[in-house]
Amino acid sequence: MDSKENTFSVQLDPKAILDKNFKKVMRGDDPDEVDEFLDQVIKDYESYNAELDRLSEENARLRSRVDELTKQLSVSKNVAAATPQQPSATATNYDILKRLSNLERHVFGSKISDGGQSTHDDQSGIDQY
Repeated sequence: MDSKENTFSVQLDPKAILDKNFKKVMRGDDPDEVDEFLDQVIKDYESYNAELDRLSEENARLRSRVDELTKQLSVSKNVAAATPQQPSATATNYDILKRLSNLERHVFGSKISDGGQSTHDDQSGIDQY
């Protein structure tokens, strides 16, 4: 974020425009037309100032929210770094199934792999986990 605020100088505010008086000259502009135009300028300035105030408030709110989320992210990273990583459920399930298969082979021997036709225990194919 920019630490430098957007600053600008407005020399005329709506009241200054409203209170401005011009010299009267013989062949000058129509004072009623000038007043009408200045009224429009004043309305534009008031709208501009209202929008500027709204945007300034929104900017402050958003900056506050960014700071809050940055702090939350920092805390979350610290908690994640302090928490030991757990193995994924898929890897754990795979390991359990592998161990179960090895246990069945050990208990039932070759009966499982031969479809129950062999009666001797062949433990040479047992995977060690």
